[in-house]
Amino acid sequence: MSGFLIGRIKSIRYAVKGFFLLLTTENSIITQSILAIIFIALGFLFEIERVEWALQFLAIGLVLSIESLNTAVEKVCDFIHPDHHEKIGFIKDVASGAVTFAALTAFAIAALIYGPYLF
Repeated sequence: MSGFLIGRIKSIRYAVKGFFLLLTTENSIITQSILAIIFIALGFLFEIERVEWALQFLAIGLVLSIESLNTAVEKVCDFIHPDHHEKIGFIKDVASGAVTFAALTAFAIAALIYGPYLF
C-alpha cells in the first residue's frame, strides 16, 4: 500500500514539473495561457453563468491539453530525427491539426458564450 502511495506522489510531482516546464518554456502554451486569463477576466466582467464558466474552463483545458500533447509529439519527432524529414513533417502537421480542432472548438464556445453579451 505504501509503495502505491509513493508511486502516486512521484507521479504528481512529475506532472507538476511538466506543468511548470510548459508554462515557462513553451511560447504557444504561454500565449494560450494569457488568452485563458483574458477570457477568465471577461467571464467576471460579463458575469457569465455557471454553465458558461464550465464550458469556458473545458474549452481552455482542451486547448492547453492538446497543445501540450502537440509539444510532446514535436519534441519526440525532433529527438528522433532532428533534420527535416517528410514523414516526420507529416506527423508534426497532424499533431498541429489537432490543436486547430481544439482551438476552433474553443472559438465556437467563446462565440456562444460572449455573443449574446456583445450583441
